[in-house]
Amino acid sequence: MKTPIIASWLMLAIISMAAPEINPAKLPDEVRAGQVRDMKWGMFICWSFSTFYGQEWTPTGDKDASFFKATGCDTDQWCQTAKDAGMGYILFLAKHHDGFCLWDTKTTEKKVTNSPLGIDVLAKLRKSCDTHGIKLALYFSEGDWNWPEAVDGKGGKGGNNPEMKKAQLKELLTHYGPIEFWWMDHAAGTGGLSHQNTVEWMHKFQPNTFVGFNHGEPAGRLCLREMGRPGKLGDAGATTYNKDAEAQHKGYLVAEFTYPILPPHQGGAQWFYSLPKHDNLCHPAAKLFKDYQGALQHGNIFSIDAGPDYAGKLRDIDVKTLKEVGAMIRAEHP
Repeated sequence: MKTPIIASWLMLAIISMAAPEINPAKLPDEVRAGQVRDMKWGMFICWSFSTFYGQEWTPTGDKDASFFKATGCDTDQWCQTAKDAGMGYILFLAKHHDGFCLWDTKTTEKKVTNSPLGIDVLAKLRKSCDTHGIKLALYFSEGDWNWPEAVDGKGGKGGNNPEMKKAQLKELLTHYGPIEFWWMDHAAGTGGLSHQNTVEWMHKFQPNTFVGFNHGEPAGRLCLREMGRPGKLGDAGATTYNKDAEAQHKGYLVAEFTYPILPPHQGGAQWFYSLPKHDNLCHPAAKLFKDYQGALQHGNIFSIDAGPDYAGKLRDIDVKTLKEVGAMIRAEHP
């Protein structure tokens, strides 16, 4: 039988081993900004309820986790494609406005581990990223149509639940390793916690993570350009939704721009996987390479969105196109 002292020591050791990883002390802004810029470009993965709903936004209604009908999840394919494309990171959608969580959260039953797929997709992706040498960033909808005062399916009406918002962000920041940056979607509101308070909360756990908001109250060090283009920091013409913040906010250190690899089309989603009839639609590699070069010129990072299909795999045309861009990058920058 162990003595109380030894038993206590063992208990502390067990707790320490199980404790979530917290990032080290805050780096100087110029150092951290350089690290973010050095990632250059990455893959934005949008995969959630909307993949199966066939539209960009999915009203939550009576949908539970079973609505997510994925038959597989090939995170190694995502990461290998990113590596072949010369990308530095994957930006993964952790939760959209419908509140479905792609990680094993303790805050709600509307989560991927309760779906037919039954796995923690974010944990699987983290492992694949580490295996392939790809860094990880996260998208997070601030508002949630399951929260008090929400109006289901309506922009700016995601309700208010600041404590749950904080709890979800804490889980993501303390259980999935370093998160390079955050793409915070303000389309359904703040969730009851201001942007400045959101950034301060997140930096308690990972002071080196960059946080950006696609519109609303300017805050954080990352300028987001949804449906944007390359351009120097402060160029309001480079963004669609964040013009005033881009021009006026003095806290930005790096700009990110993003758009879908799937061109505009009739019917179906654009950010998420669309319909099978659109499987041959894709922006050409030459366009992506030109915007990659623009990102390098202006010190931006470029997130090209690709939506995995019902089986959790990237479309063949996306894989082919991104590999072509990777070959162009290697030819230009051997």
